[in-house]
Amino acid sequence: MENTLYDYSPIIDRPKIAWPNGARVAFYVGLNVEHFELGKPSTSIWQGTAHLQPDPLNHGWRDYGTRVGIWRMIESFDRHGIRPSVLLNSDVVAHYPEIIEAGRRRNWAWLAHGKTNSMLHANMAPEEERHFLTDVIDTIEHATGQRPKGWMGPGLTETFETPRILKELGLSYVLDWTADDQPFALNVSGMISVPYSVELNDLLLFGANGLTGEQFYQTVVDQFDQLYADSASSGRVMALALHPFVVGQAFRAKYLDKALAYIAAHEGVWLTTSDEIAAHYAGKQSRPDVA
Repeated sequence: MENTLYDYSPIIDRPKIAWPNGARVAFYVGLNVEHFELGKPSTSIWQGTAHLQPDPLNHGWRDYGTRVGIWRMIESFDRHGIRPSVLLNSDVVAHYPEIIEAGRRRNWAWLAHGKTNSMLHANMAPEEERHFLTDVIDTIEHATGQRPKGWMGPGLTETFETPRILKELGLSYVLDWTADDQPFALNVSGMISVPYSVELNDLLLFGANGLTGEQFYQTVVDQFDQLYADSASSGRVMALALHPFVVGQAFRAKYLDKALAYIAAHEGVWLTTSDEIAAHYAGKQSRPDVA
């Protein structure tokens, strides 16, 4: 089956992207704020107990993020002028209202990220999916005061109909297709893809790859340095994907802070959100003569 959602476009053959104020790299944090259902196998640090009900080892590890880890991370975000792009399960609204309030005070960007991260976004008929997505999006809008503009599915999952339904519900971009260092148009009118990363992602770097804090820091720096060099010809996007129960652990937090300090200290970096990246790119695409 061919992927008809978007067309092939080599990065060397595209019009130049110019970010605001002459910035070379648009940098955003994709902050996963999630709820996990007790008794359902979900993201785990040790699979040996993941099938048990209850599973204190893994469930407690995940709960650390909303109880402790995120508050440690917020201190770093505030210190370096970072407004996260929050990938929000709608069930977070009911379970962790203090996080919603902290984000509202800081004007975070809010993206729809399904209902819980114990449920992948798959195997739905179109009308069932429309009902489901409407509930998720309306719940987030009511709690945050912002209607989400972007979507990332739990586990980066979609159906073939997801982008079309999202567009009809007023959204304008997705993060699920991690195929590029620049935004690109989808073959759904008015919908674009904004870069995200499954590799520059604390869950994979610390979990599957077993990196130390210093190695995590060096990986983030290496990604930034290469994108900064690439951006001499056209703007690039750097997404840093974070989970409070991973990088929010006490022994890792200073390496996140160190990485954010490195990026924020550079000239020509737009510290922004995925919402602003999508809006800027969409605006320039509709006015290609404007630099």
